[in-house]
Amino acid sequence: MEFKIDTVAEYAARGESPDVLFWVGCAGSFDERAQKITKAVAKILFKAGVKFAVLGTEESCNGDPAKRAGNEFLFQMQAMTNITVMNGYGVKKIVTACPHCFNTLKNEYPELGGEYEVQHHTQLIQHLINEGRLKVEGGYFAGKRIVFHDPCYLGRGNGVYEAPRAVIEKLDAALVEMKRSRANGFCCGAGGAQMFKEPENGHKDVNVERAEEALALNPEVIAVGCPFCMTMMTDGVKHFNKEQEVKVMDVAELIAAAPEL
Repeated sequence: MEFKIDTVAEYAARGESPDVLFWVGCAGSFDERAQKITKAVAKILFKAGVKFAVLGTEESCNGDPAKRAGNEFLFQMQAMTNITVMNGYGVKKIVTACPHCFNTLKNEYPELGGEYEVQHHTQLIQHLINEGRLKVEGGYFAGKRIVFHDPCYLGRGNGVYEAPRAVIEKLDAALVEMKRSRANGFCCGAGGAQMFKEPENGHKDVNVERAEEALALNPEVIAVGCPFCMTMMTDGVKHFNKEQEVKVMDVAELIAAAPEL
């Protein structure tokens, strides 16, 4: 499916404004694996007829890694740059495929003057399905055993547990749960800027333990809703040499691969 994604600047040049800003994020822009998630989200929004745009080169890091690493000054500089750009375009509603971006834009930008309605992509997908704007069928995923790993900043951080599960269930899949899930979820090992440093001494890497929990349920797919979780869970599955039998996929990729799309 070929389609063009306009920037907010292109909308403004036409004297128009999009209904939704798709905040792509650093991983979704530069990480080769996460770029596939970005394309899946864009495909879904296009198919559902959502009037959306991206900031393109005007988007910079939301500041989450700097803040979690303890550099509040750098965070505020990055945040103010983004807020100035978005407020200049009159942005009201944002969707993002990254829970770190979601949490920061939703909860930490308001005190700096950035007031927006922010949704995680699974929330928007669920909304589009419920409205009848997006129709999906199970197809390849019907009856498949899928385990969902809760991203920390989506689940425990913001209480969003049902949206990703509701979306997965639309595929007629067999959704199975790890013991540590929902409010008792377990980190993939990348949060708090841990993604960018070597692991500290211990008996087992966090992502290896989490992948082991997921693999114990014999899933055919480990579903995630975060590019950091994607990297960590994929590496965990590779640690056990299971990458041929078990696929790690974002919820958006599952939906984008459904027959109706």
